[in-house]
Amino acid sequence: MTARRALVTGAATRVGRSIALHLASAGWDVAVHCHASRQPADEVASQIRALGRQCRVFAADLSQDDAAAELVDATLDAFGGLELLVASAANFERVELDAVDAGHFQRALALNLVAPFFLVQRARAALARARGSVVLVTCSSATTPFRNHLPYVVSKGALSHLTRVLALELAPDVRVNSVAPGTVLPPLDMSQSAVARLAASVPLARAGTADDVAAAVLYLATAHYITGEELRVDGGRTVARVERFD
Repeated sequence: MTARRALVTGAATRVGRSIALHLASAGWDVAVHCHASRQPADEVASQIRALGRQCRVFAADLSQDDAAAELVDATLDAFGGLELLVASAANFERVELDAVDAGHFQRALALNLVAPFFLVQRARAALARARGSVVLVTCSSATTPFRNHLPYVVSKGALSHLTRVLALELAPDVRVNSVAPGTVLPPLDMSQSAVARLAASVPLARAGTADDVAAAVLYLATAHYITGEELRVDGGRTVARVERFD
């Protein structure tokens, strides 16, 4: 590919921010999406431009009808094409089982599952022209679930399956893969002792970083014979949960 243009949702902070900066460092122009985090998004855009790449910031609430399509249209109008779509924006609500209501499910599914689908649907023609790809950001909890985040975990499990369905539907013109972070950037309200316990339970004995996830995204963006795969970036968390017989 001579042109390298990417749209990264949720790119203002945390994992999305790192993905956007990694892509820019590797020579990609980046459309930075945010919802309410406009100032951090503008800061990311400034860093991307300082790397000599083009960047535009687009604010949108992807949980709303038509927002995904409008975001893709705005990106295509600004950049003239698209080689990569990275769906990183996510809803992550902690809620105990007995407190789960319809609103929790609606919010989780709208942003974590429905929005990525409609982003891909709208971007499909442009990605096909470029023989481009999609990388969805799922979660290791789709394989080994954790407690008190049921709507989130279920929505990410569905997103993981969407990876395989879209890979089949869009082949051979567009590749679709996903990255599943594990213990990476724990919630800001998690205590240091809890973070340490989590890290100790991972075979690699440390928490991951946003850069670990970004490196996996960059790999999949240029791995031209891989589609329908989910790359777990979890330090071995998943295999540690497998039953042992030794």
